[in-house]
Amino acid sequence: MKFRSYLFFFIFFVFSSAFTGAGIGFYFFSLPDFSEIRKLETYKPPAITRIYSSDNKPVKELYVERRSSHNTDYFSKYLVDALIATEDRRFYSHSGISPKGMVRAFVKDIIAMSFVEGASTLTQQLAKTLFLSSEKKIKRKIMEILLALQIEKKYTKKEILGLYLNQVYFGSGAYGAESAARTYFSSKASDLTVDQAALIAGMPKAPGYLSPLKNPEKALKRRNIVLKNMYLTKKLSKKDYLEAKEKKLLLKPCKNKNEKYFWYVDYIKQKLGRELGYDFLYKSGLNIYTPLDTQIQTAVEKAIEKNMPVLEKRMKKAGLKSRPEAAAIVMDIKSGNILAMTGGRDFSSSQFNRAIMAERQPGSSFKPFLYALAIEKGYAQNCTLRDAPTIFNLSRNRDWEPENFSKTYSGEMTIRKALVKSKNIPAARLVEKLGPVNLAKFVKKLGIDSRMGNTLSISLGAYETNLLELTRAYAVFANQGKLRQTHFISKIENRGKILYKAEMFEGKKVFPERESAIVVDLLQGVMKEGTGRSGQIKGYPLAGKTGTTNNYHDALFIGFSPSVAVGVWVGCDDGSTLGFSETGAKAALPVWKDIMKAVIDKKKSPEYFFIPDRVVYKKFNSDTGKILRPESNKGVIGMFREENSGGCGEFS
Repeated sequence: MKFRSYLFFFIFFVFSSAFTGAGIGFYFFSLPDFSEIRKLETYKPPAITRIYSSDNKPVKELYVERRSSHNTDYFSKYLVDALIATEDRRFYSHSGISPKGMVRAFVKDIIAMSFVEGASTLTQQLAKTLFLSSEKKIKRKIMEILLALQIEKKYTKKEILGLYLNQVYFGSGAYGAESAARTYFSSKASDLTVDQAALIAGMPKAPGYLSPLKNPEKALKRRNIVLKNMYLTKKLSKKDYLEAKEKKLLLKPCKNKNEKYFWYVDYIKQKLGRELGYDFLYKSGLNIYTPLDTQIQTAVEKAIEKNMPVLEKRMKKAGLKSRPEAAAIVMDIKSGNILAMTGGRDFSSSQFNRAIMAERQPGSSFKPFLYALAIEKGYAQNCTLRDAPTIFNLSRNRDWEPENFSKTYSGEMTIRKALVKSKNIPAARLVEKLGPVNLAKFVKKLGIDSRMGNTLSISLGAYETNLLELTRAYAVFANQGKLRQTHFISKIENRGKILYKAEMFEGKKVFPERESAIVVDLLQGVMKEGTGRSGQIKGYPLAGKTGTTNNYHDALFIGFSPSVAVGVWVGCDDGSTLGFSETGAKAALPVWKDIMKAVIDKKKSPEYFFIPDRVVYKKFNSDTGKILRPESNKGVIGMFREENSGGCGEFS
């Protein structure tokens, strides 16, 4: 026994002398580096950026280190007691280091001929976390000790404990005790039970190894050691200790609740990453508020999940191997807010956002813009166009011979019937009269920025655009001719300061109010009398148009209620056909209808399309355009400008 005592004091004397001499020299050599301590005065850890839905519920967290900061008093007393009982029992009495612990660790390291025990106080652990690496070298250890002494001089024990609880790593991506509480128990660090607090307090020793999500048995064993330490330090009664020790490991991991909102969230991440910088986005603790309506977003995804397998089954039956994709946009007409967006069927297999990034031909869903231009130029619904085979002579000795989808022709028909039945020949004749250049300029005014050509085929939607632009342009008609800027973000806050707030102007007037109402009336005709009939929802006014491209490569339906516009695209990424007769009405409209049902279900009262002053309704023959008596059993009813209530006039 005497020999061991002499050996201990000899080692202590040698260690103390060596450490004192090395420490003094190292202190003065490294003194300039202690300017790092002053950074704690203004230190702001990388915080979590949160994205919120329209009801202010978080749908996504962005972070480099998952961390939340709180004052020391916020944390559960159990957690503080457990931490001190296990990691640093002399925390309130030492000055940053524990000489006795250092000697004990030094002896063990000498015997083992390696670093087997760290002997770090909480203050030393904090110094290492904030300023140093985790490498086990003498130089790093001495620096850790000196930094700990400096921290103790500048901060109270309560402040040091708060910094520790907010900064230290607790495994599974959780930095700080609050993040750990949410990660393992979906709880706040202020509400932890004694057994939960003990588990978290035991993790800094080996956070990766002791994570209960990875090694539950090891974590449980470590928790019970911490509980025993709390009992030995009189922070727990024997009864409470035994009860807590017997508790099973009941984890409640914080699940990712944004699984159904990937497309919307990813668009915001990419947009803000480019505009603000990804480093700022992920580290600044922003609060990003969006108009995302999670109920409608879920309905959009369910509509695609329900209808796409049905289409895929038809394609397989026809011997087609391509997998059909789908995209959808839901836009609030008055505000321009994007309520929901889906860019494909499966975000995990492809992040290509077909609602925004895909440039595809709109087909016949482009025709309403042609007829809107005609209405603006003075045409009425009952003006007639000839539906018969024709050849258009183009420049450079080229000819263009369009065909109707049905391959049949009906002779004279009104503008209304030509749109309702989606006839190609009347549309081609009309664009020849109005001029394709004028149509290209007109759609740009409506918000379609994609490059449009100036050939006659523009009337049939032969030039590419994206679904967001199409949906936004349709909304102009329902919004009394006003073009709205689309909004995916409502507001961005950073530590209480507003960095951005969407400006909700009334919208730019790009189309006359009366003419807008007439176009809406025409598109209601598509739903009542034409290719959109199967999309009707009883008792609710809807308007829209189908679109199908050559050889059934793309199927679309764009339409709106009085308050919400919905655009749906269906097609294959490789550009292959969806199959014979897979039109917009057959492939896209079922998705659109399911989405619109969800939109309508959210409305508490019925809505109606705006009817401006100085318009009248007249009944007319949809073929000849002749105005009929109101009591006639034939014909259709359409809206006219008051001053040309007789119909087409000079254009007939």
